[in-house]
Amino acid sequence: MKEGGFDLARFLSRPRRIVIKVGSRVLATRAAGLSSARIRALAGQVAGIRANGHSVVIVSSGAIAAGIGAVRPASGRPVTIQIKQAAAAVGQSRLMWAYEQAFRQNGIHTAQILLTAEDLGHRGRYMNARRTFETLLSRGILPIVNENDTVAVEEIRFGDNDTLAGLVAPLVGADLVVLLSDVEGLFTADPRRDAKASLIPFVPRVTAEVERLAGGARTSEGTGGMVSKVRTAKRVTLLGIPMAIVSGLKSGRLTEFLSGSGRGTLFVPEGPEGRGLSRRKGWMAHTPRPRGTIHVDAGARKVLVEGGKSLLPSGIVGAEGPFGAGDLVNLAGPDGEPFARGLSNYKREEVDRIRGAKSGEVEKILGAKRPAEVVHRDNLVIIGESVNR
Repeated sequence: MKEGGFDLARFLSRPRRIVIKVGSRVLATRAAGLSSARIRALAGQVAGIRANGHSVVIVSSGAIAAGIGAVRPASGRPVTIQIKQAAAAVGQSRLMWAYEQAFRQNGIHTAQILLTAEDLGHRGRYMNARRTFETLLSRGILPIVNENDTVAVEEIRFGDNDTLAGLVAPLVGADLVVLLSDVEGLFTADPRRDAKASLIPFVPRVTAEVERLAGGARTSEGTGGMVSKVRTAKRVTLLGIPMAIVSGLKSGRLTEFLSGSGRGTLFVPEGPEGRGLSRRKGWMAHTPRPRGTIHVDAGARKVLVEGGKSLLPSGIVGAEGPFGAGDLVNLAGPDGEPFARGLSNYKREEVDRIRGAKSGEVEKILGAKRPAEVVHRDNLVIIGESVNR
């Protein structure tokens, strides 16, 4: 696929790291549960991708689908989060055993990694996870990632595995994200309702119109559907990573798409191969939940956004949240809306004490010599609207 100056086949002509997200409907059916045939077909395509020199990380749904039959509630009762957690506990081992069997036939060892949003929101855990991924990949082992549904509660859930794939991508240094779905890509209208809907093969930028086509960027409906896929595309392309939506139900579509000849939708960063945020600033911009917020005045907001400066105490008007020194925080302007994120050099209580002070007064207030900057510009990233959703 060559569109708008981006040649996917040429892009993949040298070794790349690819995150492949596999949806529940690709792996399982309501009637029969996990489909061994589909998993074997996926394993064969992934083996071919690896044989071409690429490393692969799989983000997989399917644990709840694999285990729900064992814990299904009595007829008419709702499927609660507790039921889903129990189903995940049953289904995780079944899902991984199916993957292990399928990939073993292709000479590939697999490893399971379970994550929660809290894991990726904590810098230390984030770095530990990165080291684990690097160790596995350097030894040719295929990591298979899922949300830890057994322990995840509403406050720490990613919401869907499209979002998880978008967060794993910068964690592992991915060059491409592919979402395998039960749909072929983004269409001009809902193909289930409009026979004239046509596939959009290339999206150079995720605009408001593109989000509207996905079903409305601000709706809560569509979790795990096209809305979340387009949101993920917006996030990863801001990091300089292209993303594709490809059918996982039709045989060989993944291989065909990566060769440049298959159907799907490709989202690309601006520029031929995109220049995005560094991995570190990507984590700051896209980690799920900062620990708090520092509120700044209009002058501080202006110099941070337009001047690339550090945040000093004099520009701070308030703070909220239980953050400590070294924690990630939002920076919000007079309107209360976050416009940046960064690593605070001070804990919340200290920010409250030094807010509005001149840098030379900090040592006197706190009784110890401390950094002049509350958030240094090297530890700060300006964020867009999409990050705050």
